[in-house]
Amino acid sequence: MSQEPGIRTVIAAVDDMFFASKIRATAKALGMVVNFPRTLAALISLAGDELPDLFIVDLHNARLNPIDLATQLKSSETLKSVPLLGFFSHVNVDLQRQALAAGYDEVLPRSLFARDLANILAGTSLNKKQ
Repeated sequence: MSQEPGIRTVIAAVDDMFFASKIRATAKALGMVVNFPRTLAALISLAGDELPDLFIVDLHNARLNPIDLATQLKSSETLKSVPLLGFFSHVNVDLQRQALAAGYDEVLPRSLFARDLANILAGTSLNKKQ
């Protein structure tokens, strides 16, 4: 990733093309770098290359287990300090509870995530465990 100092970087585990393109466009408008690894191993490797400012995870991501991802990230001395945000379909409240219990710092319904995306990427939106 190797970016200039001061440029925020985000790693997004997002398969949904709508949300991926929305994240990509918003990050570009903010002058940020966003990467979309397709596997858990790629995500961990990418984060190890350069510590990101934020992890974003679609809790419905079919390519990886978002709960296992949280467990791995939060058990790493290096990565546990990076904010971990998940978003989910508002009808799946059990998934929200599981994510918070697994270590997500913030879990938002998709609608709020989309509405507040610019603030989330800029780092002005994260509240501890809502």
